Amino acid sequence: MMKNHSLHSIRRDYLQGELREENINQNPFNQFSVWFSKAMEKDDHDPTAMTLATVDQSGCPSARIVLLKQFSEQGFDFYTNYESKKGNDIFLNNNVALLFYWSELERQVRITGQAERLSANEADEYFLSRPIGHQLASHASPQSKVIPNREYLVDRLSAFKKQFSLEEMKRPENWGGYRVIPNSIEFWQGGSARLHDRIKYTLKGKVWVIERLAP
Repeated sequence: MMKNHSLHSIRRDYLQGELREENINQNPFNQFSVWFSKAMEKDDHDPTAMTLATVDQSGCPSARIVLLKQFSEQGFDFYTNYESKKGNDIFLNNNVALLFYWSELERQVRITGQAERLSANEADEYFLSRPIGHQLASHASPQSKVIPNREYLVDRLSAFKKQFSLEEMKRPENWGGYRVIPNSIEFWQGGSARLHDRIKYTLKGKVWVIERLAP
């Protein structure tokens, strides 16, 4: 195996802040809202981007970036093709994990929970709010499926453009939203000398229990 010893020296110290029990919100969704608002203000690198981790029927994990479209005390919403890799994984096992990483703030938020489909009305409303190009791409792309070449996609996109120039655009039946309903939410604040702050909220019954974890 080729070793690149220059990687050994790549490190950073974390000096942006701290996370103390006396300063956090007792409700994890309110705490997330505070951090998310700060990320929207300061972070230039897609603050709505979150890693979604799923597991297939053989137990093999898979992760990819999706975009947060809404959050509330009900959970965290994103949209995708139901027949994609992630959609098939969720169909078989709806236990998932989310990860937000806001590098400018030296913060992470880790979420575990169950993914459930949003209603057709919610999916329709969001779909019709998207730019036309995005709507067309949802029709044209058989997401996660093997395709012969890029021209195949271009041709499908062109065909759907012609189709919907003559009829009303509608949401594909295999496209919609999921809500991740959390059972744990962990807030990580980078700390100097690797003494990071980790505060975890775990849902026990109807109560969120707050604990500090070692870094």
